[in-house]
Amino acid sequence: MIELANLSAHFGEAAALRDANLVIERGDRLGIVGESGSGKTLLALCLMGMAPDSARLTGRLSIDGQDMASATERDWQRLRSRRVAMVFQEPMAALNPLRRVGDTVMEPMLLHDGLTRRAARARVLSLFEEVGIPDPDQRLRQFPHEMSGGQRQRVLIALALACNPMLLIADEPTTALDANVALRITDLLQRLAQEREMALVFISHDLAAVARATQDIVVMYAGDMVERGPTAEVLSAPVHPYTKGLLGARPDASVAGRDANGKRRRLPTIPGSVPPLHGLPEGCRFAGRCPVELPQCATQRPVFTQTDVGRGAACHLLPEARHD
Repeated sequence: MIELANLSAHFGEAAALRDANLVIERGDRLGIVGESGSGKTLLALCLMGMAPDSARLTGRLSIDGQDMASATERDWQRLRSRRVAMVFQEPMAALNPLRRVGDTVMEPMLLHDGLTRRAARARVLSLFEEVGIPDPDQRLRQFPHEMSGGQRQRVLIALALACNPMLLIADEPTTALDANVALRITDLLQRLAQEREMALVFISHDLAAVARATQDIVVMYAGDMVERGPTAEVLSAPVHPYTKGLLGARPDASVAGRDANGKRRRLPTIPGSVPPLHGLPEGCRFAGRCPVELPQCATQRPVFTQTDVGRGAACHLLPEARHD
């Protein structure tokens, strides 16, 4: 359905996304995790044909067999909403504050499907019920500021589903929500993907939400895919030092409390930060932060290596590791 083959996004000489390889089939539920600056949202924007104008794409991005890496905006307009759709991170920024939410959700139906306003309104009501918006007849006449954060997020999901896409991309869909609402939105996305046999790409910092919503996971760091595999296996037995660091940095009540002497325990962290585009290491991009760094890590880039059925990582520490 969707295939990425060595897809890269360059800004000048720096690759903010480097040699991404991925296959997404109908019904797949894929999680993408990593720190801010790891390239998660850029990858999502590439899948939507919405990468910044200053980005130069190389490699292959195939949707239904059509290479879209160098497609025109008109080509992408034919695919958006009908084949690929996206739920953005902040509903108040994604929804037009001057339009009623019902009119916003109707727009792609009128544009792409040629429905009458009456038919489009009926479909909006059905979608609002499907995504769990109460009193849909009343809600579709409201403006975004008249709804709660969770309801606005559900409106965005309904908007993304308006033309029955084959792939739904959810970019940090629970960031601005409290824990209970975030849990319900996560479960909603998982249920919709299963019921519609729709592929889901779920981007999040919340590893618990990714574990709940997805079957497979990709771990990204500084534009590189550093580990990939079944979600449960990767989160329970990571092989890349960066993945281990992410899991180790999760808040834990026992770690965040006090030790036997009553002193506060510090939360574990990964030292340093994701390098900027103008300061990317020549070899492994995690070099300089890795606790088990080898001499070759700074100069030799590890190649993504298969470690088991459906699993792989890019690290010089792997017995099968190669480099270029």
